[in-house]
Amino acid sequence: MKRLSLPLLAVLVLLSGCASKESSRYSIKQDRGPDQAVDLSKVPDAVPRPEPHSRWGNKSPYQVLGKRYYVLPTAEGYRERGIASWYGKKFHGHTTSNGEIYDMYQMSAAHKSLPLPSFVRVTNLDNNRQVVVRVNDRGPFHDKRLIDLSYAAAYRLGVLQHGTARVEIEAITPGSAADARLLATEKLSPVSSDRAAITGRTLQVAALSNEANAQRLAAQLGAQLEEPAMVVPVERGDRTLHRVQLSPLTGRHTLNWLLQQLSQAGYPGAHLVDLP
Repeated sequence: MKRLSLPLLAVLVLLSGCASKESSRYSIKQDRGPDQAVDLSKVPDAVPRPEPHSRWGNKSPYQVLGKRYYVLPTAEGYRERGIASWYGKKFHGHTTSNGEIYDMYQMSAAHKSLPLPSFVRVTNLDNNRQVVVRVNDRGPFHDKRLIDLSYAAAYRLGVLQHGTARVEIEAITPGSAADARLLATEKLSPVSSDRAAITGRTLQVAALSNEANAQRLAAQLGAQLEEPAMVVPVERGDRTLHRVQLSPLTGRHTLNWLLQQLSQAGYPGAHLVDLP
């Protein structure tokens, strides 16, 4: 993938104001799902693949709310039953424990002791639904809860109706003989789950007051990042802002790579627009 080198963008940042940033870490107090109904039945499972442990999020022991937790050296052989909960919009777009960006529409999860990242199969013991998620966050720091599912994973498992569910989680360790046989029987997407989950989505980069600058920025972003780019005008009181968006995303690049390139170019506030 090409690295982004856009000296003109720095000039454009000075010429036109971008959208305002949040004044605190979370913009809403109470967690919830998306503001409108979303069909997530076809969101693909995470695709297990060998990955090194993340630089962040694997310190052991670590302490939260006065309690000490220990990270397992490996996920291999891990299997446990307990209560699953979920987390959504409050944390959407914020950094996970291993430094990635939480997207409630991807198949991910938080766990207190599995190494980051890990892949686990989650089975809802009440309805026998199953999903495969990638563990890239820490939590839930709540007594008697085993795993915090992304909104998409909770949707697929039928957990949203009650908020929690009895589940069994079983680690999948790519490369082991047992998991190779198991995965061979499943239909896996040839595209990694993190790319599949953003295909067709919209990534908003900036909101500029000058339309000409917005059009130039969109053209240069589209060429440099090899993604479709467009400008969407929106009325804000007595003025018009011109939103520069990458849309629809092709899935050629991962979300984290795109966000890294845009941040280096002076757009750290770029974010996925919520699905309908």
